[in-house]
Amino acid sequence: MALLALQLPSSNHVCLTHLPTYPTTKTLLLCQKQKHHGQLRCFASTAATTSHLEVQRKSANYQPSTWSYDFVQSLRNDYHDHEVLQNKVKKLDEDVRSMINNENSDLLAKLELIDEVQRLGLGYRFEKEITRALDNVVLASSKGYNERIVKSLRATALSFRLLRQRGSDVSQDVFNSFTDENSNFKECLRRDVKGMLSLYEASYLGFEGENLLDEAMEFARVGLEDLKIHVSKSVAEQIQHALEVPLHHRMQRLEARWYIEAYSKREDANPVVLEFAKLDFNIVQSVLQGELQEMSRWWNNMGLSNSLSFTRDRLMECFFWTVGIGFQPQLGHLRKQLTKVAALVTTIDDVYDVYGTLDELVLFTDALERWDIKAVRELPDYMKLCFLALYNTINEIVYDTLKEKGGNILPYLTKAWADMFKAFLQEAKWSSDKEMPTFKDYLNNGWRSVSRTIFLVHSYFILNQNFTKEALEGLENYHDLLRWPSIIFRLSNDLSTAAAELERGETANSIHCYMRGTRLSEEHARKHLSNLAETTWKKLNKERVVNRFFGESLVETAINLARIAKCTYQYGDGHGAPDIRAKNRVLSLIIEPIPIPVERVKDKAAVEDKDKDIEAVGN
Repeated sequence: MALLALQLPSSNHVCLTHLPTYPTTKTLLLCQKQKHHGQLRCFASTAATTSHLEVQRKSANYQPSTWSYDFVQSLRNDYHDHEVLQNKVKKLDEDVRSMINNENSDLLAKLELIDEVQRLGLGYRFEKEITRALDNVVLASSKGYNERIVKSLRATALSFRLLRQRGSDVSQDVFNSFTDENSNFKECLRRDVKGMLSLYEASYLGFEGENLLDEAMEFARVGLEDLKIHVSKSVAEQIQHALEVPLHHRMQRLEARWYIEAYSKREDANPVVLEFAKLDFNIVQSVLQGELQEMSRWWNNMGLSNSLSFTRDRLMECFFWTVGIGFQPQLGHLRKQLTKVAALVTTIDDVYDVYGTLDELVLFTDALERWDIKAVRELPDYMKLCFLALYNTINEIVYDTLKEKGGNILPYLTKAWADMFKAFLQEAKWSSDKEMPTFKDYLNNGWRSVSRTIFLVHSYFILNQNFTKEALEGLENYHDLLRWPSIIFRLSNDLSTAAAELERGETANSIHCYMRGTRLSEEHARKHLSNLAETTWKKLNKERVVNRFFGESLVETAINLARIAKCTYQYGDGHGAPDIRAKNRVLSLIIEPIPIPVERVKDKAAVEDKDKDIEAVGN
């Protein structure tokens, strides 16, 4: 039997009357009163009525999650709560702070210390001290005191990178002194390994149109390729690491884990800084594990992964993304809220890409755009679950923000989600119609459908206590700060997932659209997309310097989102189809602590506790 739903004019409730049906179909008639005619208007909801037996559903055959609920809940890392370790941290913190504040240290040594502290993952602890030290570098340069900086390629490149990383508009002209009369970089520089490495890393902080930095990048790349066969094994590893992916494009926390291991092999490693980096990494990892367990319980209670078997169950990978967005302990609320966003985006993306029919998706998109709980009645059961999960989660975020910060952010969040779903729907229409759009049309839609704008809109409201008119307008109109990382993410995603998407029937992909529009080969298309991503990185670099109203924290979030794209899709689809590399990234970052002789510290604590017990008994 099907149900006839009549919305009566004199009543707020819905009356349900049974109607006979055919054995193979279910028909749901939705009836509503037309105000201007005073009549009941009934229409059949195609999406809500078609039985699953009649619809040919696609399947992506996604692999189950590698990380079970029980495994996540079993994680135990007690670094964060151990009192003796906290005392050790306090002492190391004071020692490193004193090193950074040392006014008598050599300027190049100070720059190298700052670089090491940041790459080892400790920079968040010393932001004020680092800012003060770099301000002194700028001041000294303006007074002409930095003669050694000017003459040293390493010092010049290192100061340039560190200053641009914090948003300073330092000119590329600082490298003019290393070029000859023909404006080419001097050949003698090729013998300077540290200088070439620093020049290479600095070149990736360039803006669009900074040709000298483009030349520096190519000069350093070729030089480092030649040098790596003439240097020690550890230096060769550093060079290969940089050539594989430059520092500026790497996920910071993964880089910290790698750099701790690489730094420990160096003869000139600072033992105090190294010990602090290892201990801090494990303490932060303990914090992350606690947050992951909380999110795992939330996701398990949500029940979507069990109810919707066609979707990707990627709670761990979603949380991993948020660690890439911001690993600092004080950003726990950001990570937890964005984990929810990422998990819901992943699930609903599969509704659009894999399972939903076009008629169902039209209804679903309309319901979400209206953000009306009554609209759920028009949806099939599996979409009701998705709608209510999103509706309740976002409304809770809006309520908490209103309570704590006094601003109603619902219009901004619902607009961002609706725009993303409309982009999802456009791709579904292209796929259903076997239509391939132009490359321009595809990318104009694709940077929205890749969902990074959702992360940035949510991040702004989480990271800021007060919301400015200019920033809110920028969120609504998708300021370039939101657009550039989204384009980088879209291009990175397509370069990795094109084959799998084509296999399941999705025709629209930047590679295929470009190939059709230009009649060039796939190799040429991939090269073009890679170049476009590099150009977009330069635009994003510029935003860090010219940004005036979003706040430094959101700029850093935007850059980190672009970095996650490289991390996730460098060797394949690390989100949809995580392989052993993706698993190892999670293990190194969230699961496995860095081995350090903690036992001796614990033994010391046990001895101290025993002494206290003996003293208490004696008293």
